[in-house]
Amino acid sequence: MNLFSIPAHIPFLDAIATRWLNQKDPDQGLILVPTRRSARALGEAFLRATGGKPLLLPRITAIGAVDESPLLLGGALGAPPTVALVQRVAVLTRFILAMRGANGAPRTADMAWPLAVELAALMDEAEWAEIDLRTALQRATEDTYAAHWARTLEFLQIVTDAWPDWLAAQGLSNPAKRQVDLLTAQAEAWSDHPPAFPVWGAGFAGSFPAVGRLLRVIARLPQGMVLFSALDMGMREQAWGQLDESHPQFGLKQLLAIIGATRSNVRVLRNPGPGGTSEERANTIAQALVPARAMAEWRSGSLAFADGLYRLDAADQQEEAMAIAMVLRGAIEQLGATSALVTPDRALATRVAAELKRFGIFADDSAGEELADTPPAVFLRLLAQALAEDLAPVPLLALLKHPLAAAGLAPAACRAAARNLELACLRGPRPKAGFAGLRRKLDRKGDAAPPAAKDLLSRIKHCLSPAWRVLSSVVAPPADCLTALVEAAERLATTDERPGSARLWAAEEGRALAGLIAEARAAWAVLPEQRKSVLPGLLDALLEGVVVRTRRGIRGREGAEHPRVFIWGLLEARLQTVDTVVLGGLAEGAWPPATDPGPWLSRPMRARVGLLSPEHRVGQAAHDFFTAACAARTVVLSSPRRRDGAPAVPARWLVRLDAFLAGSGASLPRHPATDWARMLDRPVNGAQPALPPAPRPPVALRPRRLSVTEIEKWLRDPYAIYARHVLKLARLDPLDQDSDAADYGAIVHEALHRFIGKHGLDWPREAPELLQQDMQHALDRAEIRPALAAWWRPRLLRIADWVANVEAKRRQAGAPLEVATEVAGEWEIARPRGPFGLRARADRIERRSDGTLIIIDYKTGAPPSQRDVDAGYAAQLPLEAAMAEVRAFGEGLTGAASELIYWHVNGAREGGRAIPLCKGDRDELSALIAKSRDGLLALIDRYDDPAQPYLSHPYPSHKPRFADYAQLARVPEWSAAEDVA
Repeated sequence: MNLFSIPAHIPFLDAIATRWLNQKDPDQGLILVPTRRSARALGEAFLRATGGKPLLLPRITAIGAVDESPLLLGGALGAPPTVALVQRVAVLTRFILAMRGANGAPRTADMAWPLAVELAALMDEAEWAEIDLRTALQRATEDTYAAHWARTLEFLQIVTDAWPDWLAAQGLSNPAKRQVDLLTAQAEAWSDHPPAFPVWGAGFAGSFPAVGRLLRVIARLPQGMVLFSALDMGMREQAWGQLDESHPQFGLKQLLAIIGATRSNVRVLRNPGPGGTSEERANTIAQALVPARAMAEWRSGSLAFADGLYRLDAADQQEEAMAIAMVLRGAIEQLGATSALVTPDRALATRVAAELKRFGIFADDSAGEELADTPPAVFLRLLAQALAEDLAPVPLLALLKHPLAAAGLAPAACRAAARNLELACLRGPRPKAGFAGLRRKLDRKGDAAPPAAKDLLSRIKHCLSPAWRVLSSVVAPPADCLTALVEAAERLATTDERPGSARLWAAEEGRALAGLIAEARAAWAVLPEQRKSVLPGLLDALLEGVVVRTRRGIRGREGAEHPRVFIWGLLEARLQTVDTVVLGGLAEGAWPPATDPGPWLSRPMRARVGLLSPEHRVGQAAHDFFTAACAARTVVLSSPRRRDGAPAVPARWLVRLDAFLAGSGASLPRHPATDWARMLDRPVNGAQPALPPAPRPPVALRPRRLSVTEIEKWLRDPYAIYARHVLKLARLDPLDQDSDAADYGAIVHEALHRFIGKHGLDWPREAPELLQQDMQHALDRAEIRPALAAWWRPRLLRIADWVANVEAKRRQAGAPLEVATEVAGEWEIARPRGPFGLRARADRIERRSDGTLIIIDYKTGAPPSQRDVDAGYAAQLPLEAAMAEVRAFGEGLTGAASELIYWHVNGAREGGRAIPLCKGDRDELSALIAKSRDGLLALIDRYDDPAQPYLSHPYPSHKPRFADYAQLARVPEWSAAEDVA
């Protein structure tokens, strides 16, 4: 048999090209390779071999593309065509939904679709292994297996019974089954009628039977040749016999067995072409990765380690990405040199691509990007989410701020109108569902509602009307929902100059999405009607795993993809060669991947069925590691110490290599790129701690009128006063604001104001019932969501009972002469720099028969402590008493205060609690009021000094309860610096 191996340290594809060109008629013949990427790379190798001269190439075909590029095909021309991938998953989803929840089957399409994808993967795996699941699954059922596995096998009757029957009725076949049939037919055709031209099979390392049979035929052809990459010819037979599925050579061992050969039948091509790296490095790595039971060879082996292999030990993924980018950038400084990152970690690849842009390098990321993350797909997903949530504020605003949203306007004008709509009705409490709720909240603004917001809302209603009509019903066919969604998306993407279809389906990602949506619209016709809440998840499931290669990263920028910097996934990197390669993300769970047997069969069941174990994927990843580590002059092995915020375990191959070298007193040299990365963003003179802000605006700009509640803020957080009254910055309400303690307090205040304002002087006997009615009325007016209203209602009723009982007892000692609630007052204070206005709105003021006043403040939250009041940090009640002494609340409510009381009305237990300041002692109370008044005067005078700054959180032990301007003041930055100091 014509079996050959090219050692790992020799560039594989360059060796193939050189050897092919040395034969007669090099433009005639066929070369089979594993992947389309390796087919393209082999074409480039031919150009390198000829120095760029034009030439006629032989046919180069990827083994997975024989259906697209038929060879001879023999009798397979009449084989049934393959079912479309989306159609297959849709039909399997329908079968799952038809189970109506039996055996744990999901009941909605968005949950069933991912399971259908897994079913399709199971069928493909079985058909590539040429296993009949209908009979093989019977072997997996034993009494020793748990009952839930028996239910799983019942579920799998979809792929053993229902699906084959559907395929037969449609005259279709599974994609993997057709590929196997084509390869089998090709092998039979070449066996019966050998071709009159050279046929080579190069670079295969898998163990699929159909591929192995075809390679066996090729190896026996007169002009045939099978070439293996990195077959370890030096491993001892004892170790070779002990290989397990996680070893780099296991796939080649299985392939040789299928071909019917052993290593003794394989000849080594030592010098088939130019270039190459250190053979000692390949031998060292191979020796380090021997099977565990053969590790005794480490003691007898000699170490001949070569230069060119480095370790990169980064603190985390971000530092790893920056360091890798600098390695790639440094490598191409040499004229004509090439560099590449090889990693299965797409997050790392994205980070490295972003860091390379700092140096003006746009890398060729051959693995592409997730279609779901491209702008048109994100736009569709946001639209589906907004419709499913009845135009709730957060998804609606995310949709309107997407670059594709226009609604017939210029994109910039649409975003400006969206900001107006956001401020007018999307912030604060959530409006009622749908357009009616948004319009109602907007109309409440009256003339204050921005015209642009009203216009945009009308445009949105027009754009979304096709989808709104379909999704307004309880259930709808998914295909109709998708059609309506696309129509609405095209309307919403329309600008004042371009139609939405031209924008939405533009470029590579738009065309890929359009093709997928077209397939889905036809395939989803088989799905039963679903609720609208299913649509976002179903769309996400449809997009899951779909990858598209785009030029989005360089679109609109000067320059193009760098011709000598690459980012490859493991599949793309196979058989490739560059001058410098970084193997990134070498951590357990990433590279190698986690060993997961899948959702259907346990490990023992997979073994009984005949499927490969999960460790087979580890073995393939190990082979990728081995060949990549030997395929470049400079190789950097990168492993972060932390991944996703948790400690990372280095890949087992790195641990093996470190241990093997340590036994000889050696180690891999550390690459300095991590030091470069740390220095890159480090300030020249070192990091300097941030200083807290200390603005000193002119006195003329400082506020001359504040409320009593703002006095507390002035003391605890002067910077907040500066930001609100000097910078004129007001805190925005949160998007889709939940009801909170402030709403609860507003309900209690409204009910007490309504009731006491009406019955304060004429207390009714039925006060508990009437006050409960007022509480219920205030709760209804607040339009709180039903679940929260049910939680608050009993608490409000307890407050009503407590207030009624307390008031009854108080009035036994004497009724007040006057009661005022929510009474506003203002005190103009004369100061050297000009008058200062203090305003207040007292919850309740009573005038007693002795002419004194009682001031009551309602607190649904925790009231301030006596200590804070004495220290002046909670001076609201004392200052209101001081205002009453100077007629700030009117003649009828003027006088000295005999009581200052907090009513802690939170509705817990008894409903409330009365907390008098100074325990009702009038002398202490008078002293407290005088102290608070003097403190206010001193505070005004202090800030009338131009040198007095408005500090942020000047007293750490008395921080503000609500730090609305902490982000503006950058409190976490300088407070952390102070803690370190």
